[in-house]
Parts: sequence; C-alpha cells; structure tokens
Amino acid sequence: MNDRKKLAEEAAAKALKYEFDYGCCPQCVLAAVQETVGIVTDETIKASHGLSGGGGLSGVGLCGSLVGGILALGAKRGRDRERFHRGKFIGNFTKADELMKDFRERFGGLTCRELQERFTGETHDMWKPEEYRRFCEMRGDQCARTAEFVTRWVVERL
Repeated sequence: MNDRKKLAEEAAAKALKYEFDYGCCPQCVLAAVQETVGIVTDETIKASHGLSGGGGLSGVGLCGSLVGGILALGAKRGRDRERFHRGKFIGNFTKADELMKDFRERFGGLTCRELQERFTGETHDMWKPEEYRRFCEMRGDQCARTAEFVTRWVVERL
C-alpha cells in the first residue's frame, strides 16, 4: 500500500469513528482530513456545522459527508478571494463532480432525503426527536459509512 492510500485509510477510519462518536458528518470528514493531511482550518470545520442533515437538518440538500468532502477539496484546490478575477477555476469543479458521481454510484443518491430513503425505506423529520431516534436506529452504520467513503476518496486525490 502506498503512502497516500495508507493516509487515506487512516483518515477514513477517523471519520468513521468521529461520526459514530459525535455525529455531524461534514465536521467529521473535515476533522479527519485536517488531522491527516492538513489544509482544513478550524474555521472551516466550525462553519460546516449547519450543513449536516441536508443543511439545517432539512434533508433537502446534499449529504453532509459529501459537503464536507467538497469543502476539503476546495480548501486545497479552490479559488482564493484575491483570484476572483481569474475565472472559475474549473479544475476544482471537476474534482467535486467526480466525487459526486462516485458517491451516487456507491450510495444511490446525493441528498440527505435520498439517502434516508435508501438506508431506511422512508424519510424522517430530523426536528422531531422521535423521528430522529427512529432514523438513527434504522440507518445502522450507513451515515458513518458515507463519511468514511468521502474522506478516503478525498485524501486519495488531494
């Protein structure tokens, strides 16, 4: 196993553990990337908090793990503020698109609601404590596996 693959496995294991221990998948992905590769700031991890559960626990947006991965890619490959005038930096979009395609192929969806449906056969209102508990019981380790997958994918390609 080469050094990059070994680092990716280490990062993936951290993301998996963090998701089991603490939840908030975008933060788990970003913390694991930060601890193994660097590039991600504490401010980015903090800012990602509201992006969990499809954004504000709404379910309608992208899976938080996927968002965390896209943010990690952007931390390395994204456009700096002082470079706005230089164009869109399409290479970063290309990597994010590749991640999304691989994620959809692996998990069968991109949004939190799509994944809820795939993992449990139904969608859940995360703001209702009883529905959130039910979702957590029904999903098993699947959300943690999204964090593991995304983190491995990102670290292998940074």
